[in-house]
Amino acid sequence: MSWKVEVDGNTCIGSGMCAALMPSVFELEGATATAIKGEVDPDDMVLDAADSCPAMAIEVREKSEVIGPRP
Repeated sequence: MSWKVEVDGNTCIGSGMCAALMPSVFELEGATATAIKGEVDPDDMVLDAADSCPAMAIEVREKSEVIGPRP
C-alpha cells in the first residue's frame, strides 16, 4: 500500500514547512514546494507535513480517500 502526495502549486505559498519536516518527500522549487515522489510509503510524518502547511496546499490520498491534511 502507498499514499499519493500532491502539492497544489497555485495554492502553495512556499513556507517550507513540508520540506523541513519531510525533505525526502518535499522540496522547495523556486517560490513553491513540490512533491519529490508522487507516491510514498505510509508515514505519519507525511500527514504531519500536510497538516503543517499554512496554505493547505498538500493533499495525501490512500486509494481514492483523502487522508491528509487531517481535520
